[in-house]
Amino acid sequence: MNAYRIEHDTMGEVAVPADRCWGAQTQRSLENFPVGDEKMPKEIIRAFAYMKKACALANRRLNPARMTEEKASRIAEVCDEILAGQLPAEFPLSVWQTGSGTQTNMNVNEVVAIRGNALAGKKLLHPNDDVNMSQSSNDTFPTAMHVAAALALKNDLIPAIECLRGTLLRLEEQYAGVVKSGRTHLMDAVPIAFSQEISGWRGMLDEALVQTDAAVARLTELAIGGTAVGTGLNAPAGFGDAVAEILTEETGLPFTSAKNKFHALTSLDRMAFAHGALKALAADMMKIANDVRLLASGPRTGLGEIRIPENEPGSSIMPGKVNPTQCESVTMVAVRVMGNDAAVGFAASQGNFQLNVFLPVTAYSFLQSARLLADSIRSFEARCVSGIEPNEAKMRENLERSLMTVTALTPVIGYENAAKCAKKALAENITLRESCTRLGLLTPAEFDRLWKPEEMI
Repeated sequence: MNAYRIEHDTMGEVAVPADRCWGAQTQRSLENFPVGDEKMPKEIIRAFAYMKKACALANRRLNPARMTEEKASRIAEVCDEILAGQLPAEFPLSVWQTGSGTQTNMNVNEVVAIRGNALAGKKLLHPNDDVNMSQSSNDTFPTAMHVAAALALKNDLIPAIECLRGTLLRLEEQYAGVVKSGRTHLMDAVPIAFSQEISGWRGMLDEALVQTDAAVARLTELAIGGTAVGTGLNAPAGFGDAVAEILTEETGLPFTSAKNKFHALTSLDRMAFAHGALKALAADMMKIANDVRLLASGPRTGLGEIRIPENEPGSSIMPGKVNPTQCESVTMVAVRVMGNDAAVGFAASQGNFQLNVFLPVTAYSFLQSARLLADSIRSFEARCVSGIEPNEAKMRENLERSLMTVTALTPVIGYENAAKCAKKALAENITLRESCTRLGLLTPAEFDRLWKPEEMI
């Protein structure tokens, strides 16, 4: 039999499980929003812990009469517990709650207050009067969302991108002398070095790092200090700046207080901008993964120009089959991220008057995209890309059979004659060398002098 205790809020009394640290408003949200399985992301809870600690310390500095040293210390102590991974079961609320995230703000306020009181051994903290001092859900949730998003990009996604980029750079240097057929429109094209092909992938990650850094910079402006509608009502002067300064010390990211709090509360344009960088990365990862699995296709009836690690059996019915599963994982993640970008974009368009009330879905979608991209990129690097090897014999075979190397002959025999040569070779299933000599366009020696794929790259 479950034991309960009675908590109360401005609407009355609520029965709360006796072993939980949350209060009445958290319990009401649990009962009122039994929607889906998606819970508020742990990154948001961590960001709230950083922020509530910073707010307590800022209030202690700016309003010491109300925020005593004892209160500030207890709030900071509980926030440090949350940051250390403790109390995870105390944050059970659904993403699909109030659009301002008010219940999650109150969930954190209640847990910090009730846990802090237990540590103090007395009724020291009130969720609203103390933990939420100088704040509103309307400025705390956007602030936590920005903090969580910036930390996810800086601490997780960017290192993952850098790791994959480093591996591609190693492969680029390792296989600089390998020449193969290029392809455009999925059709044969003029030769390319395998290292040049890899450099195209690496260049995408170079750009991804630039764009992701720009996204982080846009997320470091915070709404905190705007309180309910952007006016800063009930917050002391300089509160937003003080909180941003403390958050910078705690996280290492250069947070600042947004100059225009009315914009910070009602607009999600910075989240949409930042997620655009994630969508661009997802598009590039889709291209890289598709290139890898097409180049590795076969092993006998496909291109077969590269070998990738064999990680697990690929079929329950076809013995010996191995599939490019890491590539498939990456491309599914890319599809999810592109879907999330649509969700973030739609959410950003829905600000009404002084507040946007699509905050939880925005935070959930953004953080899922960042997490999936970081995880899939790390796995792709470790279990696929790091083990890529060129099948040089197959590359050479395909290169020698390619008709588009005839392009190197056009300065001597002209475009139309080169086209005739390529079409004859295709129709009669002969080499370009044989086709040129049969047409009387070049002698075998002249062809050999001109046809040097290594000089075409």
